[in-house]
Amino acid sequence: MVGLGLLVVEMIAPASEAELAEAVAEAAAKGTPLEIRGGGTRAGLGRPVQAEMTLSTNGLSGITLYEPGALTLVVRAGTPLAGVEAALAAEGQMLPFEPMDHRALLGTDGEPTIGGVVACGVSGPRRIQAGACRDAMLGVRFVNGRGEVVKSGGRVMKNVTGYDLVKLMCGSYGTLGVLSEISFKVLPKPEAEVTLVREGLSPVAGVAALSAALGSPFGITGAAHHGADAGARSLVRIEGLEGSVAYRSGQLLDQLGPGWEKVTGVSSAALWRSIGDVMPFAGREGAVWRLSVKPTDGPALSTGLREAGLDHTALYDWGGGLVWLLTPGGGDAGASLIRHQIASFGGHATLIRASAAILAAIDVFEREPAPLAAISAGLRAKFDPAGILSPGRMRG
Repeated sequence: MVGLGLLVVEMIAPASEAELAEAVAEAAAKGTPLEIRGGGTRAGLGRPVQAEMTLSTNGLSGITLYEPGALTLVVRAGTPLAGVEAALAAEGQMLPFEPMDHRALLGTDGEPTIGGVVACGVSGPRRIQAGACRDAMLGVRFVNGRGEVVKSGGRVMKNVTGYDLVKLMCGSYGTLGVLSEISFKVLPKPEAEVTLVREGLSPVAGVAALSAALGSPFGITGAAHHGADAGARSLVRIEGLEGSVAYRSGQLLDQLGPGWEKVTGVSSAALWRSIGDVMPFAGREGAVWRLSVKPTDGPALSTGLREAGLDHTALYDWGGGLVWLLTPGGGDAGASLIRHQIASFGGHATLIRASAAILAAIDVFEREPAPLAAISAGLRAKFDPAGILSPGRMRG
């Protein structure tokens, strides 16, 4: 049992998919709201859920199939991410999308699970080259809000017609179904990596340099900029075979011009772990936003917000297309200014970290246009007719 204020919430942890289906079916029959939880490390994402019961996927753990030669992995949703990454590393392989760890940013503890990664659609710096979490997914098994087991996809890439349930489940925050098993395409780990670092560039100049690097033929797998003035740092990563990395990084150094330095090995990896986990904002007061825009629009968006009166710090990833903002934590955490500003750029914004009161009071996710909202509501009605799965997590 866990307590939320005066509300006592029961915790259940099914040990099998059959038990999971039975638990959800029973909750649906009683109309009992469920908060779906893995390791609890991303519990602060989305709007607060006032559930009468927490359903933990931690009992659904273990790798059920791993074929290194076929670059295929099948794993239960409650499996700790660290265990998945260790098993892959033992075979010189990795998850392509470099998943983020939210613990430092959100101030949570516990162990991230692979199901939590998928449910929240978490992708890191390598997304610009290897694609997002959803792009690495081959298949899913999940239990819908009726307590029915649903299977979609398989162990190889194939064309689909109708709704692609594999991608639909990615980023659904436990509102359409409870993941029980996921199949992934994995990739070999690079033999070597080099990060080119340039200090002191403005956000405009830094993002311009990232764009130039991404437009080169040298296979960039990371492009980020953070900070301003003398403390600013621009980063470009190249990975692959050692000889190829040495050649491509040398050619790119010549193209980018003076002032860039090479960082290699574990030091390079640490830089990208810091960027991917948004460590510059960890432990700092304030709200955190995640904005998606056209890469070259990121600095202009930040400038517009500052001119409108919103004090903030920006970190640019994905070549500038992913903008993390640290804003004051009072009022609406900058929501009205951010929503107004980003609308003119055709992007979208998600509130990642704020007080519980702010998360409950404002739109955490971007509001959908009416036609898309109608489709989303129809999907929720089909997948979860009783509305018991993480109710309110993604909407008011």
